[in-house]
Amino acid sequence: MTDAGALYRKYALDVFRFALYLSGNRHEAEDLTSETFVRVWTSPGRVEAATVKGYLFTIARNLFLQDLRKKPRQIELDEQLRDPRASPHAQAEQKAELDAVLAGLQKLPEIDRAALLMRALEGMPYEEISQALKISLASVKVKIHRARLALAGIRNA
Repeated sequence: MTDAGALYRKYALDVFRFALYLSGNRHEAEDLTSETFVRVWTSPGRVEAATVKGYLFTIARNLFLQDLRKKPRQIELDEQLRDPRASPHAQAEQKAELDAVLAGLQKLPEIDRAALLMRALEGMPYEEISQALKISLASVKVKIHRARLALAGIRNA
C-alpha cells in the first residue's frame, strides 16, 4: 500500500481510537496518530497490506511508551486528594512531645498539677480553683503560672 492518502483515510480513525484508549487524552491521541503516519510515510521499507493495521498500532504504541518514559513520574497532588491527617513523621513528633509533657506533668507537685489541669483542661475560673484546692487566689495564679513555665521549658528543650 503506497498511497499515503488512502492509507490515512482507511486507518486514521482506528489508530486515533487506539491511541485515545492508550493515553486517555484526546490531544495526545491526535499527536500520536499524526506521528504514527509521519513515521510510516518516512520509513524506508514497504508496508504489506495484510499487516498495515497491526503495524500502525505497533508504531502508535511504541510512540506512546516513548512519551510515557519521557514524562516525569511525579505529578502535582491535587489539594482535594491530599490526606488531611498529619504525616507519620509529624505524628511521631507530636507523640514524643505529648510524652514529654505528660512526663513533665508528673514531675510537678500534685497541687500545681491539679491547679493547671483545672484551668487548662476544664476552663475553671481561678476563684473556683481556689475554693476546690482550699488555697488563696494568689497562690492559684502563682501555681498555674509556674506550672506553665515548667512545661514550656520541657517543650522547648
